[in-house]
Parts: sequence; structure tokens; C-alpha cells
Amino acid sequence: MTAFHPGQLVMVDIQGKSLDAATAEFLRANQVRAVCLFRKNLGTEAEVRQLTRDLREVMGPGALIGLDQEGGSVVRATFLPQAPSAMALGAADDAALAEKVGAAVARGLASIGVNWNFAPVLDINNNPANPVIAERSFSEDADDVTRLAGAWMAGSLREGVACCVKHFPGHGDTHVDSHLALPTVDKSRAELDALELRPFKALRDAAPAVMTAHIVYPKIDPDHPATLSTKILGDILRREWGYDGVVITDALMMKAIFERYGYARAAVMAIQAGADMILAQGSLDEQGQSIQALKDAFERGELTLEQGRIAAARLDKLAAAYPVRHDDYQGEPRGADDRLMRQAWAAGLTALRGATPPVRDAALRVFVQPEVPTDGVSEAGPSGAQIVELFRAFPNAQIEFVEDILALDWATVPQDGCLNIVASTHRMRYGQNARAWTPDLHLVLWNPFQALDVPGPTVVSWGYADGALAGLQAWLQGEHVAAAQSPVRLD
Repeated sequence: MTAFHPGQLVMVDIQGKSLDAATAEFLRANQVRAVCLFRKNLGTEAEVRQLTRDLREVMGPGALIGLDQEGGSVVRATFLPQAPSAMALGAADDAALAEKVGAAVARGLASIGVNWNFAPVLDINNNPANPVIAERSFSEDADDVTRLAGAWMAGSLREGVACCVKHFPGHGDTHVDSHLALPTVDKSRAELDALELRPFKALRDAAPAVMTAHIVYPKIDPDHPATLSTKILGDILRREWGYDGVVITDALMMKAIFERYGYARAAVMAIQAGADMILAQGSLDEQGQSIQALKDAFERGELTLEQGRIAAARLDKLAAAYPVRHDDYQGEPRGADDRLMRQAWAAGLTALRGATPPVRDAALRVFVQPEVPTDGVSEAGPSGAQIVELFRAFPNAQIEFVEDILALDWATVPQDGCLNIVASTHRMRYGQNARAWTPDLHLVLWNPFQALDVPGPTVVSWGYADGALAGLQAWLQGEHVAAAQSPVRLD
């Protein structure tokens, strides 16, 4: 039919922590050259290295092995040095630091055979109600996002790992998670040009790849989400801006797409719109449906052979520029990167409303939810045991585990002279219930916009990786100053 196989335009996921024979045969038979790894695929570091070696052997020298290693709560390879969230870097406001972090993330990924990182996030989080971006964004300011994300990406590319900026044309001003439903951003083109589109346009020549957003922008295309919109991908990104890098869709299994279009139709529409590769998760049968739908569309002329050749050539170029490697990453280089990450986390620690550390021998009562499971996008929140560790130097600290922190009833909290502290390990905003809370100290360890829900002294760590908790613990013990400034409005 053509010099390429439609399977070359599909990125799939796999089941398990090793490559089974059936999946290997599926990849070979369909000439699939791209796999996205998720937490379910990542065992020990040695197991991941073996998995990516096996994938590289099956998919060939043009293999693309990707995952989400943004930093903060969205990381998959948790055994690597844990990078700060984008907003922690936004609070530190140091482009040189951001570049070093991006380079360190890439060194870790290159060591395990990952050559494509779906980061950095260029979304501008100017909506405190956003349920899915929040601390994944560098700032609410377009210029700061461009500067810091651009530096982060430069570091990664220098170390030989491809980046993929996301989520075009902007997921920052939504109040719906596209994993669960179809968001709408009802802004004019002029409004988008003034904010959401600015980082994407400014960094388009540097970014080797762009990931699309499953969002409808009705004033540009009222009928299709950006992932499937020729007006957005084809007209703006490709023709108006002249972008010639790889465009990949966000996962088509997300409800915003799957429930309205299904795998097969969405796959064809995305390539028609201007994408080069679709991200098709699911069973081998479901992934096969996407590949067959593309094959049928090329045979019918619904997709042209020229479209397929151009897309395949862009993907070939990406893989050639950023090949799969398995670099040595032990000893001092790794130790130095771990220290860098911890320093970067600490540099972003932010105190609000006059927050000061408690006196060491003060009587403390700390309310915290003992476990916060993963929501499928982020990793699981910190455990109650980690919060206990935060206060190990306080002999009179009492930890009160609350099964659901969102339901904490402040009327039941004793007013007995103890300092009452709320330590938030939760992803979601609190809601109206928290308006009655009056803690002496509020520790926000995940969603920074929780600071808007509770009056009073607050410290924001922008995440809960080891480095974030170590920086917060140092502050609590009076050994570190929380001098950073919030990159979003929290007062």
C-alpha cells in the first residue's frame, strides 16, 4: 500500500512489567514503533531497563519509548531522583535551576531506556478550580511559563531525551478533568493569543513534539476538541505557525474522547486534523482497532498516503535525534542529581500570611489523612507515616489521623492551648467546609490552591517528594527559610 505501516503512527501501552510473547508479536506484526510506559509497567530499576531493552529489540532502532516524568506528583519512575513540580520551580523562579533539573530528569530517563518524556507542561494555570493541572504548571504568567519551561526543556534536550510540550492549545483554564469529561474553554482567538497560546508559540521551534488537549474551544472550532480539530492542529499549529515537529494526541481512552468518538474514529480524525501519532491505550484488541481504522482510512483515501509518509518521516526524525540508550547512572552522578533535586524543592518552599515554625517543645495537634491513593494521573499522596516523620523532632506532637480530610469538622477540634496544624496530603480543593477551619498552621503538600480555602498562616511545598518533605521538615525545625514567592495568586 505504501512505504509505511499505519502501526508506525500509533503509540500503545502494554500490560505488566515485562514484555510477554503475545505483546511482542503484536508489536512486530503491526510494526508498532512507540510504547508509553505507565506506573503499572515499572518494577525495579533493573526490571525497567530489561523491559526497555526488550522493547527496543522488538521495535528496532527507531523505537520511541515514552512516559510522563514531569516532576512533582506526575512521575512514573519514582526510583529516580525526584524532580520538583513545575510550580515549585516557578516559586524558586530560577531559569538556570530549571535547566539543571530538566537535564537531571533526562539523565535518569536515558539510563532506563526512555527517550521521550511527555513534559514540560506549558499550560498556564490561571484557574484555581482546575482539577488536573495546578502545581503541574510553572506559573499563571505566560512569560514565566515560557522562560522556565523553555529552560527545563533545553536541559532535557541537551542530555538527549526528547520533550513533548503539552497540552496544546492550553489546559490551564479548565474546571473539568478531560480524563473524566470533555472540558470547554470559551475564549476568543485573541484571548488565547494573549495567554494560553503564548508559550506554545514562543517555544515551537525548540520543542521536538507537542501533545494535544482534549478540550473544545468553541470560538475556534465548536464541533471538535483540539485533538480532533483541523482548525486548531492543521490551521493554527501547522500552517499558521509552521510547526513541523511531531504532534501526538493525549490518550484516546480518556473519556473526553472515547465516550464520544471511540478508538477507531478518533484515531482517523486525529491524523486528519494534523497529528502524526495517536496514543491508543487499552487491550491488544482495542489497540488493533485503532491500527485497523487507520489502515482502512488510508486504503479508502480518507487519509492520504502523503499524510502518512510525512507523519512517519517526522517520527523517524525524532527517534534518530533521540535514540534509546541505557547510560550508566550510578555513583556520584546520580548522587549529585539527587542533591540537586532536593535543593530545588527547598528553594521553592513558600510561606504565606506570616507563617512561622512552631516552637520545638510546643504542644502540637496535627490533622492529616493517613492515605491518599493515586487518581491514575498523579502518584499516590504521602502517607501518614511520612507526616509523623515530619514532626519527629517535636516531642509533644500528636498526630490525629482523619479518614477524609475534606470532611474534617472543626467544631470537634479541641481549643485547649495546643497548636492545631492541618497537613494536607490531598489532591482536591477542600470546598466550603474548610471555611470554618482556623488552624494555627496549614501545611499544603499538594494542591497549592488549597491555600485559598483556609485562612491563616500557610506553608506551600508544591509537592510531596522526598526533597519537598525534607525541605518542609527543615523549615519546621527552624533550619531553613521559606523565602520563595508564589507564582500564582494564593491570597
